[in-house]
Amino acid sequence: MSAEERRESVIRAAITEFARGGYAATSTEAIARRVGVSQPYLFRLFPNKQAMFLAAADRCLADTRKVFSDAAEGLEGEEALHAMATAYQRLIVDDPDKLLMQMQMYAAVAAAEASGDHEFGESARAGWLQMWDQIHPVLGADVNETTTFLAYAMLVNTLTSLGFPAGHRVWSGFYDSARPIA
Repeated sequence: MSAEERRESVIRAAITEFARGGYAATSTEAIARRVGVSQPYLFRLFPNKQAMFLAAADRCLADTRKVFSDAAEGLEGEEALHAMATAYQRLIVDDPDKLLMQMQMYAAVAAAEASGDHEFGESARAGWLQMWDQIHPVLGADVNETTTFLAYAMLVNTLTSLGFPAGHRVWSGFYDSARPIA
């Protein structure tokens, strides 16, 4: 396997490990074990644990942006909104580590900010801003539509993370395309 292929394997493993254990509780040893390499080899690919976490967070956001982009291709406005909402529900059902990684990213950035580390979140904020910039024109360049879409997406994240099943009353105010896939 080339170094680039190994790096890719590390990012995938890091998403899984950080998604399940969070930043603080995940060891680089667990990531190395999942990939099948030594810890020292990890540090030839990434300078430190933080770089692995940020690469995993960046990939998670990039994958989400791609899901939105693919779903909205050739669509605009409400059609794009519903296509993106449905595609996002499919993503978090098919790959729940993507949802968990997002939630861990938000928690890790908030913890870093609270402790005075404002640099840690720069990459995550940049990835989120790219998402905003990507979907904003698709939703008619309407700030309210973009804000509402992303607000509902975050509520989907929260309710799904809390384990509310499809069909529960908490989902009743969502448009059908944003409700969980049973």
